[in-house]
Amino acid sequence: MITKTGLSPSAGLGKATRIFIGIILVAAIVVPLLNITLPADNTFHIPDYLVALLGKFLCYAMLAVSLNLVWGYCGILSLGHGAFFALGGYAMGMYLMRQIGTRGVYGNPVLPDFMVFLNYKELPWFWYGFDQFWFMALMVILVPGILAFVFGWLAFRSRVSGVYLSIITQAMTYALLLAFFRNDMGFGGNNGLTDFKDILGFNIQTRETRATLFALSALFLALYLFVTAYMAASRFGKLLMATRDSEARTRFLGYRPEKVKLFVWTLSAIMGGIAGALYVPQVGIINPGEFAPANSIEIVIWTAVGGRGTIIGPVIGAFFVNGGKSLFTGWFPEFWLFVLGPLFVFTTLYLPKGIVGTTTEFWQKLRAKPAEILPEAPPQAAE
Repeated sequence: MITKTGLSPSAGLGKATRIFIGIILVAAIVVPLLNITLPADNTFHIPDYLVALLGKFLCYAMLAVSLNLVWGYCGILSLGHGAFFALGGYAMGMYLMRQIGTRGVYGNPVLPDFMVFLNYKELPWFWYGFDQFWFMALMVILVPGILAFVFGWLAFRSRVSGVYLSIITQAMTYALLLAFFRNDMGFGGNNGLTDFKDILGFNIQTRETRATLFALSALFLALYLFVTAYMAASRFGKLLMATRDSEARTRFLGYRPEKVKLFVWTLSAIMGGIAGALYVPQVGIINPGEFAPANSIEIVIWTAVGGRGTIIGPVIGAFFVNGGKSLFTGWFPEFWLFVLGPLFVFTTLYLPKGIVGTTTEFWQKLRAKPAEILPEAPPQAAE
């Protein structure tokens, strides 16, 4: 049975999804090996810049998968998912800043360089604990998760939905943008956090460390896809799609849609935070620009282009759009936004189910009607 988004719940753990997850797991091993073991003049050598670029795309794909969980399967269009991504990134950035120690410009063993420059006398209380990896990992989960839980509890219990909810989510990320731009917030202001040295005692600039970060990003993306596929194929996934298609009818049947939405919303925020934490050490910086509403809108575009409500669609959309962005900003930097806008309009008008959703629906129609495709046999001549 084809659902509203192009795939049935039973197709969640189908052959195509398993193959796609397998490809990602193979890439997690092969790409680092080709980068580390082969010399630079070898045909199959993958250069360092490409490993970093692909690692960044993997983090974007994780973020798109997290948005797809709430938008594609639960009907919650979030225009503020970049906030959860940035909060996870800041948690990682704070840990990396604490690892610099006396190697900073000012040589202060406790205060990061920007705090010394701004005449901070002591470390702010909310920086305590970020010298420990386990504490940072906990904050990557708790900070986006608590924010999403509080926001969702207030919004969903008030039955805020549709465009109003989308506007509120964008207002949330814009408010965080303005707050983190302030120097007195203690997060580096406009410049953000950068000049990282180590992660878990390993030099963050070495080829081996970057290859490891790439592999971790690929493994987490595979885990995200598995969780999404399993959830979509489960009874809870059917409840998610019922809430998306008719919240009033779902409530009439005795379910509590606000609880369903709150759970998946919080889970999606945590997934976005983990993606941000893996993103920061690979790009080497985190600043308030990650909270920009335009970034959250781009996440929606990735998901829509690939196919919302499909398992692998957001991943394909994230790689397709960001790959095109990397090429076009190099060839025609002033025209990239003029390409992105029409791409979204074209997808909305002619590919409403995205690349994967449209392709899947077309293939299922071909398999369902073979007789209409094959030419009829010519009539036998009378003897």
